Amino acid sequence: MLLLRHAKAVPSTSDAADHARPLAPRGRADAALLRAAMRARGLVPEIVLVSSARRALQTLEALEPFEDMPLIEPMDSLYMAGPEQIIDALRQLGPTVRSVMVVGHNPGLHETARLLADGAGGEAEAAMRASYPTACLTEFTIPGGWDALAPGSARLRLFLPPRALAGA
Repeated sequence: MLLLRHAKAVPSTSDAADHARPLAPRGRADAALLRAAMRARGLVPEIVLVSSARRALQTLEALEPFEDMPLIEPMDSLYMAGPEQIIDALRQLGPTVRSVMVVGHNPGLHETARLLADGAGGEAEAAMRASYPTACLTEFTIPGGWDALAPGSARLRLFLPPRALAGA
């Protein structure tokens, strides 16, 4: 399971325009670095659940093309979703789905990562618990089925904040 916070967006001018905010130049650059890091690690999800916000969709577009194109599901319910909504969306995945990426927003993604982590991730987990910046990617392994996803049930395998992308 991959959790990806969208890349850096332009500043918000009003609450009404928040959903339509595009990526900033730095966000596009970070997403390009993330694409290379994901390819180097062979991280290709089968399914992508992505917030319908413009900045989340543009972050995903910057990761394409994937070697094997995943099924992409834009979801209004992931826009500014909390951990309950994110985990609920993951629990709806079928038993044959082996890998998924959620592209969304903070604070929900950060709270989800902290909630699911099993505490065995060492320094990487401590860093992840402290901060979840834009264009941050985490990879978790899930020992059971998606329907069994619960607090403390995921093992952190990778914490990749944007400051690590230049050396990734």
